[in-house]
Amino acid sequence: MNPLAELRAAAQEREAAGLRRTLRPRPPDDDLLDLASNDYLGLARDPRVVEAAVAALRTWGAGSTGSRLVTGSTRLHGDLEAALAAFCGAERALVFSSGYMANLAAVGTLARDGLVVSDAGNHASIADACRLSRARVAVTPHGDVAAVEKALAARTEERAVVVTDAVFSVAGDLADVAALAEAAARHDALLVVDEAHALGVVGEGGRGAVWAAKELAGPVSEQSTALFRESHIVRTVTLSKALGSQGGAVLGTPEVIETLVDTGRPFIFDTGLAPACVAAALAAVDILLSQPELPGTARARARELASAARALGLETSEPAGAVVPVVLGAPEAALAAAATCAEHGVRVGCFRPPSVPRGRSCLRLTARANLSSDDLAVIRHALTAVAEVKVRA
Repeated sequence: MNPLAELRAAAQEREAAGLRRTLRPRPPDDDLLDLASNDYLGLARDPRVVEAAVAALRTWGAGSTGSRLVTGSTRLHGDLEAALAAFCGAERALVFSSGYMANLAAVGTLARDGLVVSDAGNHASIADACRLSRARVAVTPHGDVAAVEKALAARTEERAVVVTDAVFSVAGDLADVAALAEAAARHDALLVVDEAHALGVVGEGGRGAVWAAKELAGPVSEQSTALFRESHIVRTVTLSKALGSQGGAVLGTPEVIETLVDTGRPFIFDTGLAPACVAAALAAVDILLSQPELPGTARARARELASAARALGLETSEPAGAVVPVVLGAPEAALAAAATCAEHGVRVGCFRPPSVPRGRSCLRLTARANLSSDDLAVIRHALTAVAEVKVRA
């Protein structure tokens, strides 16, 4: 078959299955209440964050001008790395151009020719990192720590990496970081925790799921030692969600960071993060330090959204962070529900296969710390309309 004809035929199949995707450029301001973005703390337009980016733009220019190892590292990059490490309680940090690249680097570089054990619910960036790592990959059922332990115990490879989202990007549930840390420690494996949806939302002051797990573990004891063995816990974060900017980072020991600098292809061969984005993220970290109540407010708003959906008979779950899924089932049903929300003044995320399993297409509502009581009333009205349409269907 002609290559272009084959692509057209595949597009027609996706159309018939309700899986076509469309770019919808948004204006700088519109009338829709935004529940689709990942701006969990409402910092993307915060004047302090914006002004920091503008100042960096004037000082350093529009781009970083090269890879981090050539001309792409500014003093701002070093300041942000120090701030992220201090904020999250890590020894070192390394900034990347995106959270996606941070995951590709962490998993691919650290796994090498070993074993990667990956949760079935992990983000696409983790799935791609597993594929590109050239390691043997064992995908375990979502949230099944016993399956992780079994895969580690049965391995023949010298090295192993366990990788998990902290807060899962669609379901919104929290990984059992403590149990995974213990399993990894028992089998001399590294644990990579993607804190993309946890940084700025989960843990004391928004310091993430690893920090929160340590808090729950209490004082160091024989039972909780693994959580304090930083040598085997690596964290990846994104700067594009709660911090309102763009970019990503890996947090870990000096040995981990130096390995990524020396051998991590997604770090070595990628242009460094633009200074304006670095400065914006740095300002956001400062805001979190000065306003530690923001993460708790975002989580409270998420619980209110979930409660409203549940009261209307819509399928959802108790959120661990700011992500609230509303499961509709078929792709067409999710698309129709998203359109209904827009008609009632609310923009929501709409997730269909392959982002979610077949039969689990859903809306994703993302709470923000700056949602007002009036905003919540508008959202309830939109969800009521979704529930009415669902009943008629």
